[in-house]
Amino acid sequence: MNLQESRSSRGQLPIAYAPVKVICENIEGGGYKLRSTQKLETFDPSLAKLFRRAVESHAGRVFIAERSDDGSWRTLTYEQTRPIVDSIAQSLIKRGLSAERPVLILSGNSIEHAILTLACYTAGVPVAPLSVAYSLQSEDHLKVKNVAALLRPGLVYVSDTGPFAKALSHLCAEIVAKRNGANIPNVTSFDDLWRNSAGPEVEKAVANIGHGTIAKFLFTSGSTGFPKTVINTHGMLTANQQALAQIWPFIAEDELVLVDWLPWSHTFGGNHNFHLVLRHAGTLYVDAGKPVPGLVEHTVRNIGEVSPTIYFNVPAGFAALLPYLESDTSIAKAFVARLRLIFYAAAALPQDLWSRLEDVSSRTIGHRVPMTSSWGATETAPAVTAAHFPLERAGVIGVPIPGIELKLLPSNERLEVRVKGPHVTAGYWGSPELTADAFDEEGYYKIGDAVRFADPQDPAKSLVYDGRIAENFKLSRGSWVRVGALRIGVLAAASPVLQDAVIAGEGRNFVAIMAWLNRAGCAQLLGQSSTATPRELAEHPAIHAHIRKALTSWNAENSGATMRVRRVLVLTDAPSIDSGEITDKGYVNQRAVLDNRGEALRNLLDDAHHPNLVVVES
Repeated sequence: MNLQESRSSRGQLPIAYAPVKVICENIEGGGYKLRSTQKLETFDPSLAKLFRRAVESHAGRVFIAERSDDGSWRTLTYEQTRPIVDSIAQSLIKRGLSAERPVLILSGNSIEHAILTLACYTAGVPVAPLSVAYSLQSEDHLKVKNVAALLRPGLVYVSDTGPFAKALSHLCAEIVAKRNGANIPNVTSFDDLWRNSAGPEVEKAVANIGHGTIAKFLFTSGSTGFPKTVINTHGMLTANQQALAQIWPFIAEDELVLVDWLPWSHTFGGNHNFHLVLRHAGTLYVDAGKPVPGLVEHTVRNIGEVSPTIYFNVPAGFAALLPYLESDTSIAKAFVARLRLIFYAAAALPQDLWSRLEDVSSRTIGHRVPMTSSWGATETAPAVTAAHFPLERAGVIGVPIPGIELKLLPSNERLEVRVKGPHVTAGYWGSPELTADAFDEEGYYKIGDAVRFADPQDPAKSLVYDGRIAENFKLSRGSWVRVGALRIGVLAAASPVLQDAVIAGEGRNFVAIMAWLNRAGCAQLLGQSSTATPRELAEHPAIHAHIRKALTSWNAENSGATMRVRRVLVLTDAPSIDSGEITDKGYVNQRAVLDNRGEALRNLLDDAHHPNLVVVES
């Protein structure tokens, strides 16, 4: 394979990528079809065989590590993991579990969660990891009940029945737990699942798994109604990993080490990253952190002890982490010591965060750590495009990876993108109508996003993410507001104070935003360890002054009513998981927030004197 090296005049060390080769064809009547000319090579028939190959190639390497109660790292090597996985697979087979009676996991990332997932892969039994928030942050547990009614799980796993007792009360299935803190009767101990040795049924199960065998059910965020249950097959997931291996050959040059908090109930953490570790026999350190005050400190401690070779995060995660990297040289040095690549996905990264990450690595080790991005969805395993070439700015999502073909169709002055390939789901479990609606007449999955060419004259120079089709709206004068681009620009302009925002003003003659504050960024601005409550920060004169000044400058640099922000309402309560306003990854759903917050929307658009309101332009 011919490789290209990433090198720029801005001091970035080289990294080996596969060359970019794409074909772009015009569609009669308008639009384009875009695909890689790099053929997708043969991929593994199952994730079970992916795992077993890792055991054979690097038996003594640490597969997974997790903090123990005493703060030390509890570890399992690949050879230690294999017999436990096979024994549990035997227990799952004996229970007669199947696609009609899958395994439902309610608790978060852990060694036991990983082992049970691998056992499901080995037994040919689908696993369904559900967002922890649906059990622990929900008041009504409607999503848990809906998922259970659809899947009819034969086994439900939690790390501890104590915090999950209310959610478990709605389920009729065998409960397996590492700890039975709630003293629920007839709970099976997790350790009891692997008391017996694996029999010949396990080898038979592995041999029978094919590309079309369901590996897991993953759930969309449920921004409208209940979560959709996305079918993820073994072939989808192994094909995606094969494509990544072809475009990122540098991963094979050294041991892969991840320190990762991204939840396995989502495709980014549970498919992209977890399976990347399996594909390359890497080591995964389970990070108990999260990009919120009180939990991001766990991430800071972990990267201060373990230097990752690739670091994956979402924009909210980088925003929460950056103040620590910028203020503590020892943490920054540990973070970048072995780092080959910084990767973001799940939402567009503000250019401000991109630049600050580059500054951290440049100040610490004298050169930039390369940064890149990808784009995809739960329905696409997940990667569809990837930037396997040097990047100089945020927003670029790359080109189709091997095996994927894109169809780009004109839609409201943008290009709607649709996807076809072996990485794409067959549909939604138990929902034939949703499945039919998700694909067009040529079999392309309608992902609902828009893109544009970085250079219309050269498609090989990448696509740029252009927002969700459904998010954009018109002002009263008929001009379209491009929500995705405006949101990213505003967050960067108001850095480091704003954490996230939604754009409003449909049918009005001006644009306004509702926004959440970044507490760490506010503390930086105020020059103190902030103990102010969210309400006090939302009304703080210095915070208002910063937002007003930043967006006044933004407005001066951006002509036209669709890009100029007149008002900002600072929200004091967190986005609601029950209402579909946010996912575990920190991605805020624009439409759900606007639909759910009628009073806040009226305060933003009609009340010029609300104490949380920043008036930028009258």
